[in-house]
Amino acid sequence: MTTAMPPSYEALKVPEVMTALRLSRSKVYDLIRSKQLESFTAGRARRIPVDSVRRYMHDRIEETD
Repeated sequence: MTTAMPPSYEALKVPEVMTALRLSRSKVYDLIRSKQLESFTAGRARRIPVDSVRRYMHDRIEETD
């Protein structure tokens, strides 16, 4: 089984986060706007740290427990 988030990456592109979380592009940008996913820009490119994606997943799991 392959993983959607390669462990060697420190920051992901929006399409990679979409794949990893199986969310739409607009939902990922909504999460960024609402500060549920941290992000930064490098030039014109938006990047999301892998730790931010993991934290988001952990928070969602905690909510369901």
